[in-house]
Amino acid sequence: MTIGHNTGGTVSGEYLRSYVERIERLEEEKAGLAADIRDVYAEAKGNGFDAKTMRQIIKLRKLEAAEREEQETLLDVYMQALGMLPAFEKLCGEAEAATAKKKAGAK
Repeated sequence: MTIGHNTGGTVSGEYLRSYVERIERLEEEKAGLAADIRDVYAEAKGNGFDAKTMRQIIKLRKLEAAEREEQETLLDVYMQALGMLPAFEKLCGEAEAATAKKKAGAK
């Protein structure tokens, strides 16, 4: 059995060290980027944005439109099964009614 790049049955320390050092450098860069991302979320929070909601938006933006719609549909189905959706729909209906009333009053 061959393990990595070997010469005569022994693992080449030179190649192994090269891979390990490259991975270590990438891990350092990844940690730096993670810190930068945390800073951006903190800045956004300082300006009144909710970081948790922003994370959800970023997650959704990574999805294809069809996949996103499927997840939203499943969420609606689950919320309805738990009795959470009717109250939500009622609020939406009240908001639509208020908007329609404002439009009618503006004429």
